[in-house]
Amino acid sequence: MAATERTTRWLCAIALLATSTGSQAGVLAEDRADAMYHSYDGGGVEVDGPSILVRKGDGKRFSLSGNYYVDNITSASIDVVTQGSKYDEDRTQWSGSIDYLHADTIVSAGYTDSDEDDYKAKTASFNISQSMFGDLTTISLGYSRGWDDVYRNGDSAFKETADRRNYRVTLTQVLTKDLLLSVNYEAITDKGFLNNPYRSVRYLDPGNPVGYSFQPEVYPKTRTSNAASANLLYYLPYRAALRAGYRYFNDDWGIGAHTAELNYTHPLRDHWIVELGYRYYQQGDADFYSDLFPRKNARNFLARDKELSEFYDNTVSLGLSYNLPGKDWRYIDRASLNLKYSRIWFNYDNYRNIKKTSTPPGSEPQYDFGADVIHAFISIWY
Repeated sequence: MAATERTTRWLCAIALLATSTGSQAGVLAEDRADAMYHSYDGGGVEVDGPSILVRKGDGKRFSLSGNYYVDNITSASIDVVTQGSKYDEDRTQWSGSIDYLHADTIVSAGYTDSDEDDYKAKTASFNISQSMFGDLTTISLGYSRGWDDVYRNGDSAFKETADRRNYRVTLTQVLTKDLLLSVNYEAITDKGFLNNPYRSVRYLDPGNPVGYSFQPEVYPKTRTSNAASANLLYYLPYRAALRAGYRYFNDDWGIGAHTAELNYTHPLRDHWIVELGYRYYQQGDADFYSDLFPRKNARNFLARDKELSEFYDNTVSLGLSYNLPGKDWRYIDRASLNLKYSRIWFNYDNYRNIKKTSTPPGSEPQYDFGADVIHAFISIWY
């Protein structure tokens, strides 16, 4: 799997560890259990599986959570079918966290272990949040460290490692009784083997009947990234809410990226909640990326991962939640049923569809595809 996909998963693990507590400074998260099914289908890649999250606290000082997450992956993506064969694999992830509340301060720690045939990742996280000025201001500081072991199926001698670190700070400010602002900054450092052991780049080769040949990717051994974001949440007078956000990302590989989001949440009667969302993402390519290199070993570093290319995507989403009626459940305070569907359109500006072999190398059509994402889950508070 691509290095950027690995990084995305690692950052998702960080987000899970940092926010799975669901706590705000001065308040512990409620006791809760979630059971979810997730599905992704797009670009020849299918991912689905279950997830279980359970949280329990003493109601005063401590709150514990545990999560079990499974990805069942089938890939026949354009990278796979043009450089290898379709593959199936499973990824299992376990994680846990603990929150400790003292006055207006919450200290959190978490750990995640992710395991699949050719990749094993461990991540530890620490976070501290402090509320001030009558809970109008909250500052959070966080640190995460990841240790990855990379293998290559069919090559028992291959083993590489990667070290990942994340530093973050968040300021949340109540601006008015209806308006909330959150500002975030994070710095990420990666060191070690950061690319995919299976992926290759292509280069012009007149001696090959198709006009090009392949050689393995070569990435730098280090990467430093920075990201800053701001989110506004506005509570509308008729119980609805509007959230707008922007995030800027850059790294020393030459990638710059922009993300803009807009979400609207609207309650219907007493039990239904509808959520509409739109997200736009755009990024430039890495300094050492090329769809087609002029020759073999054209540069010190070589990449043809489409996630390092110049591309943009648009996402629209629709969510529906139903709060189950009832007040006489013995051990359950309340429960909800939730379904969210997202459609993503990916458009690559300098990554070409080399399955189209009727055109000369470098003139194939630009690659694009659509993906469907489904999250269905039940939440129980007790």
